[in-house]
Amino acid sequence: MSTATQTESKELAPVSAESLAALLVSGERPPRPSAWSASMTFGWRAILKIKHVPEQLFDVTAFPIMMVLMYTYLFGGALAGSPKEYIQFLLPGILVMSVVMITMYTGVSVNTDIEKGVFDRFRSLPIWRPSTMVGYLLGDALRYTIASVVMLTVGMIIGYRPDGGVAGVVTGVALLVVFSFAFSWVWTMFGLLLRSEKSVMGVSMMVLFPLTFLSNIFVDPKTMPGWLQAFVNNSPITHLSSAVRELMAGDWPADEIAWSLGWAGLSVLVFGPITMRLYNRK
Repeated sequence: MSTATQTESKELAPVSAESLAALLVSGERPPRPSAWSASMTFGWRAILKIKHVPEQLFDVTAFPIMMVLMYTYLFGGALAGSPKEYIQFLLPGILVMSVVMITMYTGVSVNTDIEKGVFDRFRSLPIWRPSTMVGYLLGDALRYTIASVVMLTVGMIIGYRPDGGVAGVVTGVALLVVFSFAFSWVWTMFGLLLRSEKSVMGVSMMVLFPLTFLSNIFVDPKTMPGWLQAFVNNSPITHLSSAVRELMAGDWPADEIAWSLGWAGLSVLVFGPITMRLYNRK
């Protein structure tokens, strides 16, 4: 018994730190990923989640179709004399409304990953810290584009004809996607701040409904009371809706484009740092 123990102790000789490091580290340490590379990786992760759960596309396919058809045929005759006439005014606005409302799901996704503990793993990685948030937003930018294509297709089928042609439509959609990307930082903040995804959705809808309905999406603000016009005419959704509408009509509304980009920049400057501060402290 003692002889076997002595033999075993002789075989298990101590290993030096240098030899152990040589075994564990076979080559040079891989370089740290760039901010762009890390952001694109997390964006690809967001797209893969859609691939594995295709039901997530419901809000960018069925919901926009329902919105276009419902508002066109429900209000078209009363507001413009016929649905075909109303769709020319409505479609750019309802496009803005639908895509902006979809942005709230960014905050819901963030909150869900927090509840699952995924963010704890992300924080341990040697990557650019904001890349996780930027990745969410890049993945959602694809969703905004899909929703825009779906709504434009339905609009064309029922009579919408953009005078601005392909260039005007593409420019309008691009402006909408840029604004929505920036506006989504508001919901990433709520996703980190609130305790459950139901709370995120509740607060988001409380903000989005008055912001979208109190705008020029459905009717010209000139028909509204003076006190309401003061709010509607200065709403970021009104500026965005006007810019998209005129771009698709073949005009170049420089003031409305500048206001839309200004609101987008303000959203990033204000809510981006707040989001990252909450992310680092969560």
